[in-house]
Amino acid sequence: MNRMDKIGIAGIGSYLPVTYMTAKDLSFATGIPEEVIDQKFGVSRKPIPGPQDTTSHMGLQASKKALEMANVDPLDIDLVIWNGAQHKDYPCWLASLKVAYDLGADNAWGFDMEAMCGSMMAGMETAKSLMRNNDDLRTVLLVSGYRNSDLISLKEIDTSFMFDIGAGGTAMVLKKGADRNILLESAFKGDGSFSEGCVVPVGGAKKWPPVAEDLENFHFKINGDAKAFKTRLGEKTMPNFYGVIRESLKKSGYTEKDIDYLAILHFKKSAHQAVLAELGLSESQTTYLQDYGHIGQNDQILSLEIGLREGKIREGSLIVMVGAGLGFVWASSVVRWGLSQ
Repeated sequence: MNRMDKIGIAGIGSYLPVTYMTAKDLSFATGIPEEVIDQKFGVSRKPIPGPQDTTSHMGLQASKKALEMANVDPLDIDLVIWNGAQHKDYPCWLASLKVAYDLGADNAWGFDMEAMCGSMMAGMETAKSLMRNNDDLRTVLLVSGYRNSDLISLKEIDTSFMFDIGAGGTAMVLKKGADRNILLESAFKGDGSFSEGCVVPVGGAKKWPPVAEDLENFHFKINGDAKAFKTRLGEKTMPNFYGVIRESLKKSGYTEKDIDYLAILHFKKSAHQAVLAELGLSESQTTYLQDYGHIGQNDQILSLEIGLREGKIREGSLIVMVGAGLGFVWASSVVRWGLSQ
């Protein structure tokens, strides 16, 4: 590979609100026993947004940390890609340009995209392709903010699998012609038969104009038979997780035996343990986000930060980032951490 074709991670950063909801708090709000939330759902606590924690604000704070780690001046950013949540400060609005402006990235243009909780990997792959095909794109900032916890009703028991959702922001600086932390290959799988299975039923074009009682329904709901939806998703989701992981590794020239660290989204403990067993990995080769819950497309970056801090990721580590999002999409990307060979 030509050196200028190599795209590497120069910096990452995260932001978490200072306010948390504990397993005890969730138990009180839902009636689910605290030990079930802690042990089965895998949430000891999760961050929740304060008044200042708009979606773009959280992404902005994470971006500042990523730029500091990368030692990059905001004026050197060529492109800002918002790959955070659709639930932003305002509807029909570009968060990418708000973040760019507040950072002082006056030379950057930007756009917003999302693949739900697969967005970080989709953003990495999109940025990599754009950078390789445009000489003037040398430094790209991926930025994400997420507070879909606003759209979860703790009284909606059918969506209890989303009770782990919290809030936060992450960012990643990518550099062209890099010699460290090189992005390898990615794989994606979509299944549109789930596209309307779990939605916020109001506030969109399908139900417009809004009426006063829509406020009572402005949260995620299962559309139709909840048991059938969960059964069908259960049959599909784990094979597709394994499929995108193995495909991204194969495209990169590796197999699961080569994985040193798995940066995986937060989901229930049994599913997490099933993935590790399937891939032959130990708990020391990943991070279970027990004290964070699920922060959407931010989970993988948060996992990377923890893995680096705890020494689980070392020079030369082969990292697999993997996630999935409502819709339904599964995504996996491979990164070789450290100095490129």
